[in-house]
Amino acid sequence: MSDHTPLYIQNSLSREKELFTPLNAPYVGMYVCGPTVYSNVHLGNVRTFLTFDIVYRHLSFLGYQVRYVRNITDVGHLTGDSDDGEDKIGKKARLENLEPMEIVQKYTNDFHDVMRVFNIERPSIEPSATGHIVEQIEMIKQIIERGYGYEANGSVYFNVRKFNEDFPYGQLSGRKIDDLLNNTRVLDGQDEKNDPLDFALWKKADASHLMKWPSPWSEGFPGWHLECSVMSTKYLGHAFDIHGGGMDLKFPHHECEIAQNAGATGEGNSVGYWMHGNMLTVNGRKMAKSEGNGFTPDELITGNHPLLERGYSPMTVRFFMLQGHYASTLDFSNAALQAAEKGLDRLMKSVEALENLPATSADDNANVPIEDFAQRCANAMGDDFNTPILISVLFDAVKLINNVQDGRTVISQAQKEALETLINGYFFEVLGLQIEGSKEGEESGEAGPLLDLLVQLRSDAKSNQDWSTADSIRKALSDLGITIKDGKEGSSWNRE
Repeated sequence: MSDHTPLYIQNSLSREKELFTPLNAPYVGMYVCGPTVYSNVHLGNVRTFLTFDIVYRHLSFLGYQVRYVRNITDVGHLTGDSDDGEDKIGKKARLENLEPMEIVQKYTNDFHDVMRVFNIERPSIEPSATGHIVEQIEMIKQIIERGYGYEANGSVYFNVRKFNEDFPYGQLSGRKIDDLLNNTRVLDGQDEKNDPLDFALWKKADASHLMKWPSPWSEGFPGWHLECSVMSTKYLGHAFDIHGGGMDLKFPHHECEIAQNAGATGEGNSVGYWMHGNMLTVNGRKMAKSEGNGFTPDELITGNHPLLERGYSPMTVRFFMLQGHYASTLDFSNAALQAAEKGLDRLMKSVEALENLPATSADDNANVPIEDFAQRCANAMGDDFNTPILISVLFDAVKLINNVQDGRTVISQAQKEALETLINGYFFEVLGLQIEGSKEGEESGEAGPLLDLLVQLRSDAKSNQDWSTADSIRKALSDLGITIKDGKEGSSWNRE
């Protein structure tokens, strides 16, 4: 690993760009907080997982052997922000009159379908919270033994003030204990805590709670923060290289993870680099369902949303997101998506043209800066995975390809092959872009999963009696020459 361009990562903990030095090169351990599977994936999720897809791809491209762990939260994530409310999955199961694991399976499948459509790689390990109840109970015991946890009426809480005497609580988010206390709401049922700042490690379940397990303290369920502490350290060890997630997880989720890990072992933060992806906005306003400007992936693809002029392909959306740095807010608009569509088409045509480009010189042309392109690409990704700069370098390479096509520049066979290797490496391997089906609607190998997803989304809409969405998807596919056939074993698609 010593011969490649240095990689610098913006560490959320230190708030500085730091040289990436793995604990045990060439091996890298990376944990990313995955979805809570109680609803369909939203576009903010897609951006977060795309961010760490790029990190995973680039580290692999550099030659690192990455163990990428991304969890599935299938219990313990409550509807409230302070250990109050129902479990999100249990609530959805009750509303839909289904078993909780039916909800989990349904939305896990949806999550995987969406990830596949946007060409987001699967992690090395994808553990679930319910599969690690025993380990979570064991970590709670360790925290209690070190004096940072206490039992109250069958629930177990983390003692934040006690922890703060030995370790700095709030170092990741930059929040101080006194400020947090001033901003803490006192909620019903929270008087069993020693302090409003304390958070749940284990919650006693009442009779109506659908998901519960036996423990030394009560029949109940683990806290949401605990599961990530357990699963990250089980598969990566107490100390590992990268921990990532969305900006919204910095506090309290990741702050609590740091506290739990230190509370269980007696050692401070053991993650080398904390990384956080930023949010999406729409026309300058935060993207949210409550604002009426939140897009689901299927709405973005089909164009079935009042703020969209039309639908956009998955690769257009992926390319659009990559045009913004992961740590910056990214603003959706029809104009921006259409500009991304044109830019991607230009890149795609050049990639395809390069393959068939004949060498026009027997000797290397000194005016063909292959090594310069390579270094600029490496520098871009070495600067905290700066995909916008990388894309700008690739567009400079497009200008060169166009000049060769037009006869304004000559290129040798060796230079042509080197340029192909460079562009294909960064375009397909690092950025994860794919050549989609033609405008005439001919499916490439990648179009099939997209059509499968749209058919499944239509089936889900019908199940939820959302006839408008179901009809919109059918019409959008019909316009592309795709017919949906409904049968006893489900729905399928065929080209007319």
